[in-house]
Amino acid sequence: MKNKKIIITTVAGVVVIGGFWLFSGSKAQTKIEFATQQVQRQNISNSITATGTIEPVTEVEVGTQVSGIIDKIYVDYNSVVKEGEVIAEMDKVTLLSDLQSAQATYDGAKAEYDYQKKLYERNEKLHQKQLISDTDYEQSVYNYQRARSTYEQTKAALAKAERNLSYATITSPINGIVTSKDVEEGQTVASGFETPTLFNIAADLTKMQVVADVDEADIAGVKDSARVTFTVDAYPDDVFEGKVAQIRLGSTNSSSTSSTSSTSETVVTYEVVITADNPDLKLKPRLTANVTIYTDERNNVLSVPNKALRFAPSKELAGGRAIQNCEGEHKVWTLENNTFIAHPVKTGLSDGSNTEILGGISEGTPVITETIVKGSEPTLGESSPQGERSPFMPGPPDKDKKKK
Repeated sequence: MKNKKIIITTVAGVVVIGGFWLFSGSKAQTKIEFATQQVQRQNISNSITATGTIEPVTEVEVGTQVSGIIDKIYVDYNSVVKEGEVIAEMDKVTLLSDLQSAQATYDGAKAEYDYQKKLYERNEKLHQKQLISDTDYEQSVYNYQRARSTYEQTKAALAKAERNLSYATITSPINGIVTSKDVEEGQTVASGFETPTLFNIAADLTKMQVVADVDEADIAGVKDSARVTFTVDAYPDDVFEGKVAQIRLGSTNSSSTSSTSSTSETVVTYEVVITADNPDLKLKPRLTANVTIYTDERNNVLSVPNKALRFAPSKELAGGRAIQNCEGEHKVWTLENNTFIAHPVKTGLSDGSNTEILGGISEGTPVITETIVKGSEPTLGESSPQGERSPFMPGPPDKDKKKK
């Protein structure tokens, strides 16, 4: 029994000594460092995102105002055309027949009008000399006015027939390129309440525009001539530049349904037109653009990381170092001669990662951004090796409490 007690006492002593060595050694290995970054100049901006469609700045729909059969087509997709160039012709047989009929009617009405006009002028002179009765004179006036009305009517019908015949020859209204062709030779088109579209012609594809849908919550920040960048899926590595040209007042309502519920919400958006140069013709009509509109920008201004404005040393973090605090809504900290010194600063624009500094600290000053704890077991008030932890968060539980 005596030997057994000696063995148990010896083992317990070894365990106690080993545990003390383990934990005290781990404590000795723990090291606290403070990451710093200099106050430096950079560009800071705020922006909103939207999705839009790329369109030509000027695009004309070419149609026809008469019904008939497409007889000839002289252009195709991507054809370059000039203003006034013939791009298609319709069958003219029916239109020519209508024109000839209108011409014949016009000729007969004109002959009747000329005859009645001369008769009226002659009877007017005779009536003034009282050589004909009032009845004969009034009859000549009536016949003349009726012939003149018929003549004017047939003249208008002839002009309409001539115009309809001219519509059968379809020409380009602008200089540009054919972006779409919706008909083929032999196809019948009917011009009723709506003019059928035959071609779309874009004026200049080196100048494009993006029509973006901006949410109602963001539209207040969009200004005319604001800088815009956007990307398209076709060229994911290219960033295109543009600027806001127009904010359209008409809104668009669309409904969205949540994937987790059947609740439907109405989304109000406004169209924002963005102009962009396209010298290499990479931007093609109807591509989808992912748009970033810059609502506010500050270029080459003093700034600090937002982490520096959130840092505040606690007594646990300071260890044996002194803390020299100050009054101020916003402050940054420096470590000088083993002392934490607070500097009140005036802040400006923030982009979520960095904040503009308007005053309170000079360029090049190293400010503390975060605490880095190196070691196996951080102590109370220290950050874990995985990243920054706020000094105001509760520390890890005590080891003795864990054992309990």
